[in-house]
Amino acid sequence: MEKESIETVLRQIRTDLRLSMDGVVSASMRAKGAGYRMNFGVNLPRIREISKKYTAGKMLAEILWKEDVRELKILATMLYPADGLTRDTAERWGAGIGNQEIREQVCKNLFQEVSFADSLVNDWIQNESERIRTTGYWLFARICIIHSEARERVCEPLLLRQAVQDLMSESLLLRQSALNALKFYGKVSEKHAKEVLHSVESLEGVNNSSIPEMLDLLRFEFSYVG
Repeated sequence: MEKESIETVLRQIRTDLRLSMDGVVSASMRAKGAGYRMNFGVNLPRIREISKKYTAGKMLAEILWKEDVRELKILATMLYPADGLTRDTAERWGAGIGNQEIREQVCKNLFQEVSFADSLVNDWIQNESERIRTTGYWLFARICIIHSEARERVCEPLLLRQAVQDLMSESLLLRQSALNALKFYGKVSEKHAKEVLHSVESLEGVNNSSIPEMLDLLRFEFSYVG
């Protein structure tokens, strides 16, 4: 796509966003700490509608992703062709995720669709960065939701060990993400559910006030386990 054409498309997209802007939602998001240079407050179904007006392409998606604008980043995850995403690009985008909404959107719209999603999970859940580990757990949940064969290639002992360990993190988001991953892991089979419960029960003596609550949630989730 030529530069002039790209600029035309970008102008059209910005016009679509301005016409769909919700100032009340935008202000509410800013008040809740969603920090962007610009936020139009457009809801996700409308962003999806807008994305369908444009041809998916790497160049356009990369330009949108670099913008510190909520809706443009989300559109980037919808317009990047999954079959053209390289491992290096996935790593770069994964490192650039700034908040949970973008994390969920890029995992749902793009990362879950690539052939190496399992490899991303295996690498990201053991990364030193808490933000990247959080993304790894969310990606694992997504490939479980869509029943992707990638889930079978995830290293299960590694996922179980890392997620249980991160239940003790000081980061609330990381704890919740690890807990969510354990729920999906346990739903694979009764054997998996028992492994999760046994591993988390071993933390009961740890001085961490959140462990009992999370253990109760998991026991409720796997109440069918004898």
